Amino acid sequence: MSGTKYSRSIGSNGGWIAQTGTSLQNTRLLAFADEIRCAVLMIHGEKAHSRYFAEMAFEKMTGKKPNGSTTVGNKEIYIIPGAVHCDLYDDRAGVIPYEKIVTFFNEYLK
Repeated sequence: MSGTKYSRSIGSNGGWIAQTGTSLQNTRLLAFADEIRCAVLMIHGEKAHSRYFAEMAFEKMTGKKPNGSTTVGNKEIYIIPGAVHCDLYDDRAGVIPYEKIVTFFNEYLK
């Protein structure tokens, strides 16, 4: 069925399906981030392409612009030097900060 257009498929007649992220494209994901009261640990590689988004979220939650690894109250952004986004998937690069995660959980998940 190569080349067949389906009336409800993505890209055909403006249709979309629930399994895609299309419905989230216009969602203001950080609109209520400043209302989060629970502890948050964000871990990012220094060279991750998406680092800017974590920094925006941290600033929205705390009112403080992060400067590298930064803690404000019970919110923390932890930047792993030299790491890229994919280094944190399966730890092939050996950079996942397990001790940091355990310490954070022990402090805030009581």
